[in-house]
Amino acid sequence: LTLTEVGEGCELAAKYDVASACVRPADVGLAAGILGGSSVAVGTVVGFPHGSHATATKVFEAEQALADGATELDMVINIGWLRSGEDERVREDIEAVVRAAGGAALVKLILENAYLNDAEKLRGCRIVESAGADFVKTSTGFAPGGATMEDLRLMRAAVSPRVRVKAAGGVRTLDALLEVMSVGVARVGATQTAVILDDFRSRTAA
Repeated sequence: LTLTEVGEGCELAAKYDVASACVRPADVGLAAGILGGSSVAVGTVVGFPHGSHATATKVFEAEQALADGATELDMVINIGWLRSGEDERVREDIEAVVRAAGGAALVKLILENAYLNDAEKLRGCRIVESAGADFVKTSTGFAPGGATMEDLRLMRAAVSPRVRVKAAGGVRTLDALLEVMSVGVARVGATQTAVILDDFRSRTAA
């Protein structure tokens, strides 16, 4: 995206009063400037797209994002470590970013389910909760698959009510949004914001 397109996306987020606008790390300051004074949070990414950055790098990314005005961090779990059974290392990696956030930002952990079997998804969810993160999330958009109903049910059942579930990837219509919400999804990452919410407005118009 060009900077003009990023700005237009932030303006659309404000117009539709969505929960947050997720931008590239380098664009957090721009987004914070546009969305300051609105109810829309500024989010960015940590460890994209495969979660394989060193923990210190993820911490630096988180701290820089907070300094630039982000209040939400979408962090990719270390997929290779999770698949290798290195659960303690995965937990420590997440905990470091949660500490860096210091309660000033929500931390959402992306499992990237397309690369995991069900047992790995369950372990990932439980590690995320034990590390103190706020959300488990299905996907980055870089992998072959996105959110599925089966995965969302599994993730919702795997964590306590304290941890929320975010669906990302493939939710492009109002009906799809309502379907994922029906199984306990609290957030949806979407590129079709205007299409979805215009449909909702038209269906609920007096």
